[in-house]
Amino acid sequence: MPGTVLLLAASPVGKGCLVDAASVLPVLAAVEPAVLSGTDTANVVELADPLEPQAVLTRLRAAAAAPGPLTVYVAGQLQLDRRQRLPHLALARTTPATVRYTALPWHWIKEELRLRPSGATTLLLDLHADPETWQWLRANPLDCGRNNAVHGRIAPPPSRRTVAAPAYMRAVATILRSGHRPPVDQLHRQALARVAADAAASGAPTGADLVLTAPGPAAGDPHAVLAAAVRSGRHADADALAARHELAAAHARGPASEDALHWAEVRADLAMFAGDPARSCRAWLTVAQTRLDAGQPPGAPAVEAAVDRAHHQWGRVRDDGAARELGTALAALRGRVPGRREGALDHVRRELSRLQTQG
Repeated sequence: MPGTVLLLAASPVGKGCLVDAASVLPVLAAVEPAVLSGTDTANVVELADPLEPQAVLTRLRAAAAAPGPLTVYVAGQLQLDRRQRLPHLALARTTPATVRYTALPWHWIKEELRLRPSGATTLLLDLHADPETWQWLRANPLDCGRNNAVHGRIAPPPSRRTVAAPAYMRAVATILRSGHRPPVDQLHRQALARVAADAAASGAPTGADLVLTAPGPAAGDPHAVLAAAVRSGRHADADALAARHELAAAHARGPASEDALHWAEVRADLAMFAGDPARSCRAWLTVAQTRLDAGQPPGAPAVEAAVDRAHHQWGRVRDDGAARELGTALAALRGRVPGRREGALDHVRRELSRLQTQG
């Protein structure tokens, strides 16, 4: 099965830039797509210094939907938004004051990759952090999702007036240009060794990076079983399995526990894969309301993601009666959870008004 490769290099323009992320793209682009992916053939999507987080999300969502292995290479810098203090990948227009609106929330990456098959997703990361984010990362591991293999490093802030190089990603690309891709854990170790050797040769300090190494889920993970059922068109079987996990988690830890809500979210995604946007929308609305009722703030990433996904699925509901019913509930939630897309509540109200006029 063909692989998919997403090359993402991003950093702010101007004095806020910590790393020349895009400089590594020509080296990566010189590697054969099959070697980048570790498959016989592969499709490559390249994003160099993108401007809009929604545009990155669209490309990421399309890559995540591809059925074969997915490898995501990310070079860039992390910053915290001032409101929620959550990590974001800074984009070209990002400044410290505009992180929430101009950078890519890191949890969007985790969310989009959540339901991919076990062992089918690999992230190779070369990230730099500003001083505030570096301190945050010392106490808060970067969450890349439970289903993904993750390798790379996060570098501390460079010296003042210095723009760092994506040395780890450049080492990865140099190794891959040989035409052979070793197992990803070996590739990771070889790249780290090359970075350390180059730093020692130049007299630069070594050993300060946060090294990222997560091999991914073990064999037999239920998410892999679900993904296989979806690929073979057994949507009812997949939902029944997820429902059993959700019920067991609700009994063991409560319906508002993260485990139970995770399986509720999985079922919402399964409904989308089954071509039932109304059921998916309703499930996401329920997840959002449950999180709010449990005391989570309207700006919490999981709450925003649930409402955004409900909104996305609502736009695909073709039955006017169901669309009116779900739209009324969505408008009420959008009043509390406006999300990051400007005009989202107004969009729901306009569409709902049109549907009510037609009815």
